Amino acid sequence: MSHVRVAALTIAALLFTAVVAHAADPKPVTLTGSVGCAMCVFKVEKDCHTAIKVTEAGKDVIYLFDAAADKKYHAPVCKEAKPGKVTGVVSEKDGKKYITVSSVEYTAEKK
Repeated sequence: MSHVRVAALTIAALLFTAVVAHAADPKPVTLTGSVGCAMCVFKVEKDCHTAIKVTEAGKDVIYLFDAAADKKYHAPVCKEAKPGKVTGVVSEKDGKKYITVSSVEYTAEKK
């Protein structure tokens, strides 16, 4: 093989490795919006489930909390949403967005 071909293949392999490593290591994000119950407050689920509603590109988007965070944070927001920030890793499955929560911070309402 020529040196040019070997160099091109090496660069391609390094780029592929970087892309795969980046995809396998999702970064936490912070979502700011209303934390509430996806059933009782947001009316998008058939069962109670903690979620955060955010505005993205002018549209409301609901992120459902992971199972452990759902149990931990549900009681205070089941019947009434609270403004807050949720930090975690987001994912999508079956057309629904999820966040694996690392922290929740309730913020004061703007007057």
